[in-house]
Amino acid sequence: MSEKSLIGARSVLFVPGDRPDRFGKAVATGADFVVLDLEDAVAPESKPDARRAVSDWLKTAPSNVIVRVNPPATPWYAEDVAAVPGVPVMLPKAQDPAEVAALAADLGPNPQIIPLVETALGIHRATEVCAVAGVVRPAFGSVDLAAELGVDPADNEALRYARSALVLAARVAGAGAPIDGVTTAVRDEETLLADSAHALSLGCTAKLCIHPAQVEPVSRAFAPTAEEVEWARKVLVAAGAGGVAVLDGKLIDRPVELRARAILLRAGESEFPR
Repeated sequence: MSEKSLIGARSVLFVPGDRPDRFGKAVATGADFVVLDLEDAVAPESKPDARRAVSDWLKTAPSNVIVRVNPPATPWYAEDVAAVPGVPVMLPKAQDPAEVAALAADLGPNPQIIPLVETALGIHRATEVCAVAGVVRPAFGSVDLAAELGVDPADNEALRYARSALVLAARVAGAGAPIDGVTTAVRDEETLLADSAHALSLGCTAKLCIHPAQVEPVSRAFAPTAEEVEWARKVLVAAGAGGVAVLDGKLIDRPVELRARAILLRAGESEFPR
């Protein structure tokens, strides 16, 4: 799967690494990417078996798969990384750019890393973390950060600054826009859609899902409207004509063109009008 596909993903679904019977089912949900989780979803005594199950499945897995390894400070990290060559890796507790760079080196040529920023220090150093070569886009670990800060993870206002800081950090570093954190109310579509709209309004362009029922609403919530797509196509056609471009009486400059390209990327269009 190309880096562009990972940047354009809207729905990212977790599946426990020790449940290989669910791997194929997770892919079949239509999620843009599936995260095989070796960290929080797996008990310590089950981690070796989960690692083997993930490693075996990756030999024939589709290309839209990410593996969340255990954090660098844990005894499972090195074996996790060695077991998942050639696939995008989600790094939990990402807060030290040196650790992210070490992971990139361990993954070999063309690493694709999604740092999961879920600590106060991670937010503080997010620009440095996102600037490491190999980082595609960050993800926001809202639940863990809320626990550290002593706030309710469902309180969007309490985490507004952190979300915005991560959006800005990704942009400054030249990485893709962040993947928003999970909504823990797995059967509450109204809350899920409200959370998605809030994250999108701040600049996140995707969301982590923890239940298959969340995939379709999330994909829909982060998709641009038909009107936005039509506008974006017109912008790029006008911009490609050369000279000073005007559309509907408004000047088209570089920032407008970049916004149009971002909209089409969210729409899943890999080839843009020129």
